[in-house]
Amino acid sequence: MNAHQPPQTVRANGIDICYEIFGNDNAEPLLLIMGLGAQMIHWDDAFCEQLAVHGFRVIRFDNRDIGKSSHLTGGKRLTPLELLKLRFLRIPVAATYKLIDMARDTVGLMDALGIKSAHLVGASMGGMIAQEVTLSFPERVRSSLTSIMSTTGNPRVPPPTREAAAMLMAPPPRSKEEFVVRYGQTWKVLRAGAFPEEEALDPDRAERVFARGLNPAGVGRQLRAVLASGSRKERLHAMKTPTLVIHGTVDPLVHPEGGKDTAASIPGAKLLMVEGMGHALPMRFWPEIIGAIDKHARRAAAQAA
Repeated sequence: MNAHQPPQTVRANGIDICYEIFGNDNAEPLLLIMGLGAQMIHWDDAFCEQLAVHGFRVIRFDNRDIGKSSHLTGGKRLTPLELLKLRFLRIPVAATYKLIDMARDTVGLMDALGIKSAHLVGASMGGMIAQEVTLSFPERVRSSLTSIMSTTGNPRVPPPTREAAAMLMAPPPRSKEEFVVRYGQTWKVLRAGAFPEEEALDPDRAERVFARGLNPAGVGRQLRAVLASGSRKERLHAMKTPTLVIHGTVDPLVHPEGGKDTAASIPGAKLLMVEGMGHALPMRFWPEIIGAIDKHARRAAAQAA
């Protein structure tokens, strides 16, 4: 039986970070970094448990400005005009913090937990943070990086679909009922297909997210952090960490080219395109994804030994 430690909060990089651990203390540490506006529980409990069964000490956490981690202040709601200026005139978006600060949060959490190095797995914005940790603190990455449905920040990657972009810019829900409905609508768009087994669970998932607390202004600051951090593409050319890139073939938010560009930018990176997967981790894809993460981490660890 794998151990499970309930959520706890620790001080790291000057903020409070809420984290949770699945698996045994002496197992290989594997850090899961979630995406934009997504609490750590978007790494499903059973997903974490299955990774732990493979012999990892799985750590998930709330990024700054989300869930039970510190909520910051400042910054205005992003406007369509700013996005147009960024896209066509390359005028940078102002931001309260950038991805490098979120990378420092990740390293700070590892310091607080006494972890010298860990396998990193990041999804969407979490993949960008994981890339930044690997670039800026390579000694903290335990021989493997897995970047899921993410991108390099290269402005040439095609933009999100109109539907996915509109969802990102929609005003926040005003009530719990509205949030539960919006949650279901959002994930229907992101999954980009029929997933009745997921849709059946969405109301309960939404209730759990709502109960942990929403922070719409924080989501806005996170989005600004992504847009203000620019491209990592050139820096990634020099990266030596064994990297696995996983991306869905029908991702409406981060275009599949984002995954291909990431793999092409990192020397020796392996690319796994998951047929029919959008911008989500539905249960039906878990065996393929968890198997790939496990195999990649083990092979990288063996090569590093």
